[in-house]
Amino acid sequence: MGRAGGLKSARVLGGVVKRGTLIVFEGLDGCGKSTQLRRAAEVWTARGLDLVVTREPTDGPWGRRIREMARSSEGVAPETELSWFFEDRREHMREVVEPALAAGRLVLSDRSYISTVAYQGARGLDPAKILAECEAEFPRPDLILLFEISAREGLARVRERGAEGEPVFENLEFLDRVAAIFETLEVDGLRRFDASRGEDEIAADVLEAFDSSTPFPSPSASSRSGSAP
Repeated sequence: MGRAGGLKSARVLGGVVKRGTLIVFEGLDGCGKSTQLRRAAEVWTARGLDLVVTREPTDGPWGRRIREMARSSEGVAPETELSWFFEDRREHMREVVEPALAAGRLVLSDRSYISTVAYQGARGLDPAKILAECEAEFPRPDLILLFEISAREGLARVRERGAEGEPVFENLEFLDRVAAIFETLEVDGLRRFDASRGEDEIAADVLEAFDSSTPFPSPSASSRSGSAP
């Protein structure tokens, strides 16, 4: 059953044709997505998979501009903010993601255009329009791992870890709106996880989602294949 009033993918696929697999880790600040990406990367590297680990915003010029803005307490107009994310993503796709997918590699990204839909949608822009534009221009993720947590708990985790804050994005009222948009998403490949649980339990679910949703063989499948007469 779909979610009432959900943001849905268009049926016609956009973006480039790709041979590799793109998995994105999504959710509110403090949801634990970066930790789960690191843990998954360690497991999949041990399996012998050829990985590329990346993130958005990137460390390129547009990504640095976004991070500096977020940490400055001085936001920009929502339309300007959105344009920065699009420019950063265009560069990211062109220089990192698309070449890796064309080479058949497994790409793990900490955030993607799914975050743009939610965060810039919470700025007052149209999330359905952002989703449609992103799906028309950028490679669609094969698997979207969305770690769900309340805005209040996510902010508490962010403050507890003591990292440099991003006051433009890290406030309760704004993150409540972001969470509400994440809740309405209905896109292909989306898997939701209760991120209030223990880290090990979540990590096991991430591996199960990967093994059941991607063309890469699980260890058990590889073992059965290797022992066949």
